[in-house]
Amino acid sequence: MQRNQLLVLGLAVAVVTALFAFGRITPKVQGHDHAGHDHGAEGAPMAETRAADFNDLLKKAKEKVPADKLVEITGLENTVVRGDVQTQQIAAYRQLYTIWDGLNELPIAAHYAAEAAKLENSGKSLTFAANLFLDHLSHTQDAGVRQWEANTAKELLDRAIALEPDNDTLKVKKGTLLVISNSTAPMEGIGILREVAERNPDFLDAQLTLANFAITSGQFDKAIERMEKVLERQPDEPKAMFLLAVAHQSKGENDKAIDLLRQCRKLIKDPALAAEIDEYIKSIK
Repeated sequence: MQRNQLLVLGLAVAVVTALFAFGRITPKVQGHDHAGHDHGAEGAPMAETRAADFNDLLKKAKEKVPADKLVEITGLENTVVRGDVQTQQIAAYRQLYTIWDGLNELPIAAHYAAEAAKLENSGKSLTFAANLFLDHLSHTQDAGVRQWEANTAKELLDRAIALEPDNDTLKVKKGTLLVISNSTAPMEGIGILREVAERNPDFLDAQLTLANFAITSGQFDKAIERMEKVLERQPDEPKAMFLLAVAHQSKGENDKAIDLLRQCRKLIKDPALAAEIDEYIKSIK
């Protein structure tokens, strides 16, 4: 792509990130050419790297904790070690989550939420903990921390899916995570997404995610075909309309893209997002 095309696509990505803000990971996008496959990578897939060690992260985090809070944390840690009743351990882990969350040490907080969730072993608690890691994953720049967060999120999602095998939302989260976080298993993730999309064509998350990956890997026709099918069933779906516009614009079909963006804008109620779409339209006129 030419530089100006990349800049336009970058603006499109910023808008689609806002459109996709419904509780799942939506990282920054860089295009990758995987010819012959209906997938792409949102952000470069993490290279094989050594995952960070939680104990090292905890040690560094504790160096910034006020003395009174550190005493409280140490007491709760001892409760976990000595506690012989699972409910006591769960309660201690939850308190540790709350404290670290209040200290804005989100990866540490997520770890304790995960430990509580594993003991509780409910789909709700496991999904909550997985989402904490997924939300932070798109923000951290440390490759080791990202790898640790991705590994932990996958473990939690696997446990949740085992409890709720028919939960397509969890499967889409796992499929997306595999595509963006592990260079050795992107097609496994795509396979999960395709299985959901083919079995349940009206499940929007799967359709949008596959289209987004197709766009970011330069397979615009596949994205167009997928989004046109979605719009046949859901003609007023702004996310599908927006992705269809991005795919057409990426092919140089600017007039078609602008027409779709104007239709999309009429369906958007958020003024800030509508303004972003206006800027995108200006950038491709």
